[in-house]
Amino acid sequence: MAVPLLTHATVRIGLAQINPVVGDIASNATRVSRIYADAIVRGCEVLAFPELVLTGYPPEDLVLKSGFVKDNIEALHSFAATTTSCVAVVGFVDRVGDELFNAAAICAHGRVHNVYHKQLLPNYSVFDEQRYFSAGKDFSLFRINGALMGVTICEDIWEPSGPVATQAQAGAVLNININGSPFHRGKSGERQQMVSERARDNKCVIAYVNQVCGQDELVFDGGSMLFDASGALLAKSAQFVEEIQFVDVVVPRTPGDPNVDIKELLPVVAPREVELTGTIAAATSDIEQMYEALVLGTRDYVRKNGFTDVVIGLSGGIDSALVAAIAVDALGAKHVHGVSMPSRYSSEGSRTDAAILANNLGIDMQTISIEPAFEAYLQMTATSFAGLQQDLTEENLQSRVRGTTLMALSNKFGWMVLTTGNKSELAVGYFTLYGDSVGGYAVIKDLLKTSVYAMCRYINTRNTITTNKSEVIPEVVITKPPSAELRPDQRDDQSLPPYDVLDAILELFVEKDQTAAEIIALGHDETLVRRISRLVDLSEYKRRQGPPGVRVTLKAFGKDRRLPITNAYRG
Repeated sequence: MAVPLLTHATVRIGLAQINPVVGDIASNATRVSRIYADAIVRGCEVLAFPELVLTGYPPEDLVLKSGFVKDNIEALHSFAATTTSCVAVVGFVDRVGDELFNAAAICAHGRVHNVYHKQLLPNYSVFDEQRYFSAGKDFSLFRINGALMGVTICEDIWEPSGPVATQAQAGAVLNININGSPFHRGKSGERQQMVSERARDNKCVIAYVNQVCGQDELVFDGGSMLFDASGALLAKSAQFVEEIQFVDVVVPRTPGDPNVDIKELLPVVAPREVELTGTIAAATSDIEQMYEALVLGTRDYVRKNGFTDVVIGLSGGIDSALVAAIAVDALGAKHVHGVSMPSRYSSEGSRTDAAILANNLGIDMQTISIEPAFEAYLQMTATSFAGLQQDLTEENLQSRVRGTTLMALSNKFGWMVLTTGNKSELAVGYFTLYGDSVGGYAVIKDLLKTSVYAMCRYINTRNTITTNKSEVIPEVVITKPPSAELRPDQRDDQSLPPYDVLDAILELFVEKDQTAAEIIALGHDETLVRRISRLVDLSEYKRRQGPPGVRVTLKAFGKDRRLPITNAYRG
């Protein structure tokens, strides 16, 4: 049945899913301007940018610098002065008196017409917005081709009775929701279901735009979406890549209401030669999403911090193999350097496995024996250690020699060191402080060991890094018993329970915040749970000194999990 022209209007909406740089206000504003100019050519009428796009998200304590806030406001008004008929919704930090606001500016026809202040400020998990911002209270609706549009920001949409519902009750038939929504495993599906429910429950079109970038520990996965008023998905951008999508939506026209603050920003839409329809990106699995998050997080951390190349200690084990594969996908093989650092305890198989991996990935690998330095340390400490048996001290010396060697290469060639520790090891302290923990970025610090195995299997199935190899990560690397090779015939299972047993406990204790007593009540062995929980607690001081790394789970070590180092609680 044809829709009467007088009762409905078509609005062309642009979802600008882009990768801003925190603190680079000038470059972010330039990108906004370029995308806006292209959107005008494409006939766009409402162009939505991500949350705090001018400052980058999250800017954290940068917003406490008055000059930083001033610069971002000036950049906003400089951009707004260039706007024409297309409405741009731009995230920025607003200041009113002594208060700061996470804000969205509505710009068109050469000026800022109004500003919306985020009303629901998240203060949980990785979010600290109440530290910086005041909560907004008011909103305005805007008439676009005769239809009322509302604007909200990120957390505003997660509350069913929040600002989206309030604006819909005031007459909004279209809501632009701008976001800096970070990724974790399972987040994409939760997010899509939630936005669909808001659209359906409030009978309004929702355009949801999210940034896509790595920022220190956080990864923002994009996945921008547009839903019609029935909650049906009309368009969805791919995750982990920049994408600008334009979608035509039909919305009801709304008669003028003197009780609603309305700004007439656009004339009635002119007939178009070509109607745009949204595209819906293909769904991907959790393991694929986690892998892409690791790649994006690594790429952005390395490049945005001014590095071009990375160096990795290749032990012949599965962790360093996975980190190397991620680095190649993130930066390209010519920017990844592997180093084999054998000692008297290194097996011939480990050296061979590292060489095969490097060849499969197409990266250069050099071998630097740590034996001369290790022997020198043993001689240096011989008098001090006289009469004492060799123990963990000598094992850790080897790891520290390797860490020093990698940092020497970093200093000499300007390469960032990528550490290779996984979440299981970091949790229980199965790593050497100032040894294998030395580096600039910890790529897999939020992957439990069982996930490391699953991801390596995924890489070999995916096999996009090389096209002429049947496997990227040698099968023997995946199947051989893991070992630090710091003493004769050493294996991880001599110090730790099997990883599937360990990871099940860690997931409950670390990611779900259950106490040891609660985990024991679920049927896990009491002695083992008490031992593991004690190791996690005692290792807090070690983890706190390690480098940042990509967050891919609901609770990672770092911004997510903030336990006191000095802590006597043993629940």
